[in-house]
Order: sequence, then structure tokens, then C-alpha cells
Amino acid sequence: MTIWLDGPGVTVADVVAVARHGDAVELTDAAVERMRAARAIVDELAEGEPKYGISTGFGALATVSIPPERRQALQHALIRSHAAGMGEPVEDEVVRAMVMLRVRTLALGNSGARPLVAEAMVAMLNAHISPVVHEYGSLGASGDLAPLAHCALALLGEGDVHVAGERMPAADALRAAGLAPIELAEKEGLSLTNGTDGILGMLCLAVHDAAQLVDEADMIAAMTVEALLATDQPFAADLQDLRPHPGQATSAANLRAMLAGSPVVASHATDDPRVQDAYSIRCTPSVHGAVRDTLDHVRGVVGNELAAAIDNPMVLPDGRVESCGNFHGAPVGFAADFLAIALAEIGSIAERRMDRMLDRTRSHGLTPFLADEAGVDSGLMIGHYTAASMVAENKRLAVPASVDSYPTSGMQEDHVSMAWNAARKLRTVIANVRRILAVEYVIASRAIDLRAPLEPAAATGALVGLLREVVAGPGPDRFLAPELQRAEHLLVADRLRQHLP
Repeated sequence: MTIWLDGPGVTVADVVAVARHGDAVELTDAAVERMRAARAIVDELAEGEPKYGISTGFGALATVSIPPERRQALQHALIRSHAAGMGEPVEDEVVRAMVMLRVRTLALGNSGARPLVAEAMVAMLNAHISPVVHEYGSLGASGDLAPLAHCALALLGEGDVHVAGERMPAADALRAAGLAPIELAEKEGLSLTNGTDGILGMLCLAVHDAAQLVDEADMIAAMTVEALLATDQPFAADLQDLRPHPGQATSAANLRAMLAGSPVVASHATDDPRVQDAYSIRCTPSVHGAVRDTLDHVRGVVGNELAAAIDNPMVLPDGRVESCGNFHGAPVGFAADFLAIALAEIGSIAERRMDRMLDRTRSHGLTPFLADEAGVDSGLMIGHYTAASMVAENKRLAVPASVDSYPTSGMQEDHVSMAWNAARKLRTVIANVRRILAVEYVIASRAIDLRAPLEPAAATGALVGLLREVVAGPGPDRFLAPELQRAEHLLVADRLRQHLP
């Protein structure tokens, strides 16, 4: 597929397609014309009084006027000095999202960069050249300066890039792809670095992944309901309607659909001495639903940011070039922190559910730790340990990054968002939650098998069958790590949701 970049109209799905699946990108004619018009304004102002980013230094050096013959050197010096990241390289999908989203802002025509700059970035994307961007360097204002500078450095034929997983000098990768380095003109160094594109790219990928996770969490929780001989009565629509949160209604509906016609649930519908199930079962729609509502809020923030022009200064159609604060990452930083908090609770409640399945005093007839020969075999005991370790890490990662700030640039940039850090830890939370759910999936599947001859519902039974394609059923202890990893791969590949009624 080809994603056409017109500036406005970019969606989360577009970002995922380019960043994760390698789809091609092209600029529309309208986008090129907007960029040309904005560039004409910059060229005219370059001949007049000093204007920030066009004929002056940057940050605390904004009062230094730069003569015309040194302005190209100024832009190149900006990129080289700002490419100051350290630590491990971030994932190529994040870098591709970042480059695509920077092109999106340039295409809006408020940055004043020439079309050839955006076209060079598009060519780099389509050649699958991913600049090496490091873990540390962004404070989330003025945008993702260091990460974006590393991306811009590759356009100059400098720094390192990844091509098909191999690290090499950018100059060699450009040459092999038939591309040439570019020379930057006034304002273009700023236009390439003053954006929240890394933060936004990670948040777009997180929104996509979180939407998948909350569905998978509902489905796996339904399996646990059967595994624990719990009841589906608290999920009834009329009970859920008494607390009209949209996400709660959706999660409850998923649980009802997954458990429809369940012989396991029907087997104890009468004469069950238990009055009610534990909170981790009964309150699943409330918790999962609250995550869904948080995700909807974050989607709104992402939609606004995908429609925004993020740069400084901004070039306006009436000829003004004005400084602003649109590069501040607070909106996306808050959203990333909020989503991390919510998703951590998916893992937390899942861990409580799996603990009940493994504890013979609370599992209502299951063997200790679902072991084949308790004592000789440990069953799935340590799988739960693994999940618990990630739940603990998620609690630490749920502490907001966006409440912190370190003034920089001689106190000119005296409040920053730390949104890059918020987005980075959100990615770790998502990976951890997926693994936690994979452990619950393995435990619940074995517990359902051990309820035989009782049969699960059609939908939950299909999930057990899906897992059994790659993970064997109950039996003596065996090497567990590969089985947990195979379950995780099913979640990554989005194999479960095809069985959601």
C-alpha cells in the first residue's frame, strides 16, 4: 500500500502501516504547493530584520544575528550538535513513525521547509533506511530534539542508519539506494527537529496495541471464569446498565459473548453454596472497561496531535513568522502516562485471577498449581512468578514521567514535558501486559482442560484449541519458557480476536 501524505488526515492506522509494516509514503501535490508557498515567505523574511530560526541562533542564543553567508552552516551545526543521543538504539518502527510524522507536519505548510526536504525524508522511508536514534536525549520540549536531529543527520549523509537490520554509515546507505545527501537552508534545521513526532509515533503504536490487548484481556478473563467455576451473572446487561460507562458495557458484552452457552457455567448455576465471586472476577468489566475509557481519551489526544502543526517558529499564510509553544509535549506526555497507569491494572487484575486458579484452597477442585503429580511436579507455579515480576515492574513504570521537569538551555527552556520518557515506559508496560496475559492464557487453558468432562463455551473452547496448536495440554512438568513465549506470539499476531463472537 501507499500512504498519501497531505498533512491533515493522517490516522493511527496510517502510522502503523508505515512504521510497522513498511508501507510506502508519497506526498500529495497540494502538500508540495503548501510547502512552496511557506518557503517563499521564509525566503522573503531572510532578507529583512533578524527572525528567530531564520537569521538568528537558537534557544538561549536567539539574540545572536547570523549573516547570510553563515546561515547554511548554522543549520548543519544545529543538526550535528543536537544529535547528542546516548544509550541503546530505539526500535526501527519508532524511527519510521517519527520520520513519517515529521513529514506530516512539513506537509501542512507551516514550517517553511522546501519540498525537497520532505521529499528526501519520504525517499529515505521508502528505501527502508532507518536512522539510528538513541534511547536518551529528548526532554519532550522543544519537542524530541536529539532523536529528530539523529533522523535529520542521515539526510545530510552523516551518522549511522539501519537497513534490513544491519547498521551502516548513512552515506553508504543513501548511495546504495541511489539517494544523495541534501543541504539545508534557513529555518530547515529547526523544522526537522522541533516536533513531538517520536512521542506521538510511540503513542500511535501504543493506541493500536492497547486496543488489541483490552479485547484479549476480556477473552482470556472469560476463560478464567470457567476455569474457576465462577458465574457470569454479574456481567448481565441490565446490571451493567446501572453504571453506564461505555468501556464497562463493552467489556461485559465481550464476557457474555465468550461465555454464551457454556456447559461449565451451567454446571453450577444451581445449588452452588458460594454467594459471589472474588473482585478479580466479578469486577473485571469495571477494571477492563475503565482501561477502555482511558484508551478512548488517549485516542482523542492522538487525533488532535495528528491534526496539529508542531514547529517553532510557525509560518502563517498571512506572511507572519511567529514563535509559539506547540512543540511542548505535555498533551501527549500526560496521555502516555495515563494509558500506562490504566494498562498496568490489566496486568494487576490478571495476576490475581491466575493466582486463584493455582491455589487449591480457592480454585474449587483444581490440582495444586495445576500440576500433574503435585510435589514431584510444580505445574505452572513459576509461570505465575514470572507474571508477578512483570506486574511489579509495571507498578513502578506507572509512576508518571510527565510530573518532572529539568530547566535547560540557560533557563530559556525552563519547563519541559519528559513526554519521551513517558512514551518509552508505556511501550514496556504494553509488552509486559501482553506477557502477563499470555501466562493467564496458558493457566486458564490448562485449568479448563482439567475440568473435563465439562465442556467450555464454544468461544473459550476455540481459544483453548488455538493454544493447543502450539502448546501441549496437561501433563508432567516440561520446559515452560518456550510455551509461554508461544502463547505470547499468538497475542502479538492477533490470533485470538478472530474467535471473539
